[in-house]
Amino acid sequence: MTSPHPVALVTGAARRIGAAIARRLHAAGYDLALHHRRSDAEMAALAAQLRAARPDSVLVLRADLRQPDGLPDLVARCVGHYGRLDALVNNASSFHPTPLGRATPEDWDDLFGVNARAPFFLAQAAAPHLQAAGGAIVNLADVYAGRPLAGHPLYSAAKAALVSLTRSLALALAPRVRVNAVAPGAILWPEQEQDPAARAAILAATALGRTGTPEDIAGAVHWLLSDEAGYVTGQVLHVDGGRER
Repeated sequence: MTSPHPVALVTGAARRIGAAIARRLHAAGYDLALHHRRSDAEMAALAAQLRAARPDSVLVLRADLRQPDGLPDLVARCVGHYGRLDALVNNASSFHPTPLGRATPEDWDDLFGVNARAPFFLAQAAAPHLQAAGGAIVNLADVYAGRPLAGHPLYSAAKAALVSLTRSLALALAPRVRVNAVAPGAILWPEQEQDPAARAAILAATALGRTGTPEDIAGAVHWLLSDEAGYVTGQVLHVDGGRER
């Protein structure tokens, strides 16, 4: 049976920005396939909350996006459950420092695997279903794709690759499927310890002088998926408070 609602597959959806995106799309009427890797408790709580608001509206998918063989299965399970796929949000991310001289091939595989390879192969698997629906893809990039973060060359390069893939996929999937990216600035600080002086410097370089919220990113994602952005493709929307560096 095909869902009467639009369906979105959101990766890394258990918490932080991913959970905000899930809540925003669900409130807008989407049925959701929500992916997570290890955040079992957070995902269970989010799914219960959304199902209480609208029964049978959430499918939970658990997978390691670093394993490419499992990526088509995520799409297949979503379509098998709902009968359709209208939107793909590649939100899941891996982030950790890789200073030059200490980076390893395993670091490369992790950072590029989650931040670039997985979004591409999920998009490839989802493409026939998105084309049938006239759907859209939104990738979560980063301001550091264009202005690399010191000590994080591999993360920055992986996000730059995702920006390039966004533009390439927009060409490959036109005219039926639109593909865009959102590049957040200072929204939530990294969970790893960060120097308070570094945080202050980031805010000093941000025109609005404050951090944004996960809801700011969720709103941008929803807009790019909506018909209001129907003539927008191949673009990177910077939601960064006017950050200069």
